[in-house]
Amino acid sequence: MSKLKITLIRGQAGCNQKQRATLQALGLSKIGQTVEKEDNASTKGMIHVVRHLVEVEQA
Repeated sequence: MSKLKITLIRGQAGCNQKQRATLQALGLSKIGQTVEKEDNASTKGMIHVVRHLVEVEQA
């Protein structure tokens, strides 16, 4: 299965609790931090919740 590179490009200030929890579940805490996750339905759902804060590309 392919992987996704997810990078946090905006800060968490002004986000609601659900978005902060989603970022924590993805493993993102600092601006510029990048993680690699499997490309599956649950990951895409989490990305959808915080789509305005992250940048996604195929790895």
